Amino acid sequence: MAKIGIGVIGLGRMGQVYATFSASQLADTSLVAVADMRADVIASFADRVGGAKTYTDYHDLLADPNVQAVIVTTPTSTHHEVVIAAAAAGKAIFCEKPTALTLSATDEMIAAVEKAQVMFQVGFMRRFDAGYAAAKRQLESGAIGDPVVIRSIGRDPFRTSLEYANPAVSGGLILDMAIHDFDLLRWLMGDEVQRVYTEVASLVYPELESVGDVDNAMMTLRFEGGGLGNVEVSRTANYGYDIQCNVIGTKGALQIGYLQETPVLILTPEGARHDIVPHFPQRFGTAYTTQIAHFVECLRDGKSPSVTAKDARAALQIGLAATRSQHEGRIVYVNEINT
Repeated sequence: MAKIGIGVIGLGRMGQVYATFSASQLADTSLVAVADMRADVIASFADRVGGAKTYTDYHDLLADPNVQAVIVTTPTSTHHEVVIAAAAAGKAIFCEKPTALTLSATDEMIAAVEKAQVMFQVGFMRRFDAGYAAAKRQLESGAIGDPVVIRSIGRDPFRTSLEYANPAVSGGLILDMAIHDFDLLRWLMGDEVQRVYTEVASLVYPELESVGDVDNAMMTLRFEGGGLGNVEVSRTANYGYDIQCNVIGTKGALQIGYLQETPVLILTPEGARHDIVPHFPQRFGTAYTTQIAHFVECLRDGKSPSVTAKDARAALQIGLAATRSQHEGRIVYVNEINT
């Protein structure tokens, strides 16, 4: 069987991970081309990973007949235009989260994908993490009864750049970070979020306020079925990368995640200590690549991805409701968000 030709649009940190993986670790794919408007980034990547065509205009990549599928890792603010162009070119599409900065833009992307009848998957990699996947199986088996309360925590060890933190580029802390948690809450609870209330603060990096962002947010949610949720996202966990999730059911509970990276505990008269996961490439590296393998498998076998456009839209809608709550200081019902 001929290999699937992959093109990567956007060579930021994740774009380079996906491009390198597609070039060297997937037996069914060939990295045909990469595109990035920064010529120096293109040149640097080509020096390290040879064999792929390079473009500074992604439209040229989309015109390449050997590219069958594209991985879109450009800034969130550009996803809308890139995905619609890729759909019009007849390419299967993997797009990093969030789909876009507004619900209306996401609906236009979904409409374009459906019109072109091309495959579309969004990058919610935590669903492909071994721990979260095992937890989902336990919930489906009834191991802890019916889930009634869930808490998800996402703490980064430092802030991102001010340029990226700008909500006009990334959507801001809630839309950029907590969207993973919103997707997991829906997936693990098997229910839709009805309403959300948000509290935020800039406690360590006040300079984030200069671009309209914050460094900590806590959100309380209620599900349609009556269950409760809590999401905490932070850019101030200077001790390491801390991702956790707890689900309480009618017959027990699940604890998902880990903080200790290396299975070594150092014991001295001064006490016990161990290392901590430094950042997301170490914690979710396998999950990132597994979701691309799933994308390729679905394309090869004609299957639908397990993460649907509906999932991406729903997580974005919750994120937009939480962001409105942040700015308006009130409980926001998710169905208030329709643009």
